[in-house]
Amino acid sequence: MPRIEVTGPDGRFSAYMAKPKGFAPDAAAAGILVIQEIFGINAVMREICDGLAARGFLALCPDLFWRQEPGVDITDKTEAEWQKAFQLLQGFDADRGVKDLTASLDHLRRLPECTGKVGTVGYCLGGKLAYLMATRSTADCNVSYYGVGIETLLAEASAIKKPLLVHIAAEDKYVPKEAQEAIKQALTGNRSVSLHVYPGVDHAFAREGGQHWNAGAADLANQRSAEFLQRHLS
Repeated sequence: MPRIEVTGPDGRFSAYMAKPKGFAPDAAAAGILVIQEIFGINAVMREICDGLAARGFLALCPDLFWRQEPGVDITDKTEAEWQKAFQLLQGFDADRGVKDLTASLDHLRRLPECTGKVGTVGYCLGGKLAYLMATRSTADCNVSYYGVGIETLLAEASAIKKPLLVHIAAEDKYVPKEAQEAIKQALTGNRSVSLHVYPGVDHAFAREGGQHWNAGAADLANQRSAEFLQRHLS
């Protein structure tokens, strides 16, 4: 599927778009905004978009690093790529990123082939941003996979009014136990939030082929996400 352009408050940026195969001109589907990890719109993110499209969704993954370097597409396989990813993360402004995501959400929602219902799914950096989309945007639902830094943003938790699904890796090296406990305490009382902790797994346990990929935990989390998205975007 092609890249498209989205206009945000600070300029235009690209996004990877995936549509269901054989999508009829007059058909309509719900949209899902896929929020990248720190490696850009790489093969992992594109495969997630394609997988969502195969399940009947319109999937859009915007380039969040465009201000620093448009078109970042790296892996988690080499030390040099990790160093570049962390440099990009250090230069990333989350507030501006949320504004880009909100513009992408609006773009997706306005497409004639979209039903008007749009959710988000984010991983790592994207997991934190999915949480912020739950607190700051009009997304119909949001899914956060092992978001890093959510514990610093819990003052916004009371703003969550739409369904939010949170996946936490119990042994996440980037989210200490104290941070996990703070997140659980802040979110558990909110009826809009469903939170699951996956014992014995580390950060990015759902990144297939990654160092900490865990098939059992990934399958369970992905099944929960699929059911959640289907329920709230139908």
